[in-house]
Amino acid sequence: MSETLTAATLCGGLNPDQSQQVYRAMLDAFARPGLPVSLPDTAFPAALLPMLALADLETSAHLLGAEDWAAVVAVATGAPITALGDARLVTSLRCPTELELGSVTAGMALRPESGATVVCAVEALTGGEVVRLTGPGVRHVVECAPIGFDTALWSVRGRLVSGFPAGIDLLLVAPDGAAVGIPRTTVIEIERDN
Repeated sequence: MSETLTAATLCGGLNPDQSQQVYRAMLDAFARPGLPVSLPDTAFPAALLPMLALADLETSAHLLGAEDWAAVVAVATGAPITALGDARLVTSLRCPTELELGSVTAGMALRPESGATVVCAVEALTGGEVVRLTGPGVRHVVECAPIGFDTALWSVRGRLVSGFPAGIDLLLVAPDGAAVGIPRTTVIEIERDN
């Protein structure tokens, strides 16, 4: 990463320009599901950037596989670190289990904004099992093949978004900052070998 890891850097979080870049990238990722966007290069793990950019005093947050970063997130953002099922913003620096992803809040039909945004670190956005994406923001079909996102999690995600407009929004982030958004409106079809 380009910045030196110091206590001031860590506790200061992202600078305003970096936060704006992350926010813009996330908007683009969710507007164009499955098409890669780039997060800025910082001293933080790439998958942690959305939480650092978006979390605040009113945004409940939970970290999976990133417990060492909880204090940094709390100091840099002021966000309350809560139980997984209560969090509106979830970051996983490892592949979540089916139980963990299934425990994330999907909100309610009358309050879909209370559904969580889940950011998952993956090894890469290509080279894994291919899934086909269709729906709003997708021209025809887009294929995505992340490595490090268990294929069983697609079924869990399907269950969580089945009560649309309630559901979760998913952002997959590679170590180099490449990311793809998969909003709750996107339909996922796993490509099976014949």
